[in-house]
Amino acid sequence: MSEIRHFIDLDRLNTATLRQMLDIGQAFKSGENCGRPLAGKTLVMIFEKPSTRTRVSFQVGMQQLGGQTVVLGDRDSQLGRGETIADTARVLSRYADAIMIRTDDAGKLLEMESHSSVPVINGLTDDSHPCQIMADVMTFEEHRGAIAGRVVAWCGAGNNVTTSWIHAAVRFGFILRLACPQPLLPPAGLLEWARAEGGEVSLAEDAETAVAGADLVVTDAWVSMGEKDLASRHGLLEPYRVNETLMAKAKPDALFMHCLPAHRGEEVTDAVVDGPRSVVWDEAENRLHAQKGILVWCLG
Repeated sequence: MSEIRHFIDLDRLNTATLRQMLDIGQAFKSGENCGRPLAGKTLVMIFEKPSTRTRVSFQVGMQQLGGQTVVLGDRDSQLGRGETIADTARVLSRYADAIMIRTDDAGKLLEMESHSSVPVINGLTDDSHPCQIMADVMTFEEHRGAIAGRVVAWCGAGNNVTTSWIHAAVRFGFILRLACPQPLLPPAGLLEWARAEGGEVSLAEDAETAVAGADLVVTDAWVSMGEKDLASRHGLLEPYRVNETLMAKAKPDALFMHCLPAHRGEEVTDAVVDGPRSVVWDEAENRLHAQKGILVWCLG
């Protein structure tokens, strides 16, 4: 039996494999590949966290590839009534050709992978969001060419999206500058991994330092689903808001990205998110195309 192709995190796959997925996705987007390679295949999608982009992009992508989806929310399966992830994985593997899970605890994702006999895809956990960053790399390269050697500035909390940007910096060979408040830095072990792998990932003193001369500026919501102590986080993150003054410190043709949903007036101003350098809508669209590449790769 051939090895199961899971899509768990970017650091677990090599650059050539990630490039293959992006190439597949781009071929479908451009119309170069118009086939339906997943005809007769079924993707089960488990949502323990609500979603707009992840749900719609995976469902539409699977349908365009010829397959079908089954969606399970919190109240749609026995997971909410005490059945283990392991038992759920074993059962779903008998019905479906792949499983996508969007959950809080990365441990649930790994348990699903361990007990599934079909590919498992990470739709998001509190630790990482690899599908989003695949779409982001695709988007940057559509607008500005190869991302290798470019400078990406992250402004905000060190969260799950930051983790996948760090993984991507190593795998795709770009320079990543992180501007995060001290209490909200990414895990030290993650930064050590990046440096050990030869990645150019650094912590900036402030947002202005990170953004200076950058090719791309990225941010995310200050408060993720389920996080507490809102007032404290807002106070820490105020200096990291992406506004026109901060964007002016980047290169004149620098792009702005946000994985959405945006909390306008908090992490980013209207003038930036709706401005001429924002590519957030292309970025959202490319979730569909990048994930089609992931699905086709996972299902062979």
